[in-house]
Amino acid sequence: MDRGMVGSASKGRLHVEVRRHGVSSVVSAAGELDHHTAELLREPLEACVRDGDARVVVDCSQLEFCDSTGLNVLLGARLKAEAVGGSIHLASMRPVVARVFEITGAGAVFTLHDTLDSALAD
Repeated sequence: MDRGMVGSASKGRLHVEVRRHGVSSVVSAAGELDHHTAELLREPLEACVRDGDARVVVDCSQLEFCDSTGLNVLLGARLKAEAVGGSIHLASMRPVVARVFEITGAGAVFTLHDTLDSALAD
């Protein structure tokens, strides 16, 4: 399977990598997703959608924190992807991040996966 690295970026408390895996793009976020770092995730998500990636999987396994700004980045990317027939999937959320999605009800609008492997297998 193709697991080619497309790009990566860091800004203080957040590191983002993008790689291809078959027909999916995998965007991995590690660290804290908040008001100060959200743009670092927004840009590659929107680029994947703009480039016509039908399926984008966000690997949340190393995401330690997500505030409302981070949640809005993910929701915005989902809307843009769906507008062009694509989808955003979230994989491997830690309990602290999953709680934000549970409290806000945002988990109901995403396809959630326990592991990255299960997200890529679907």
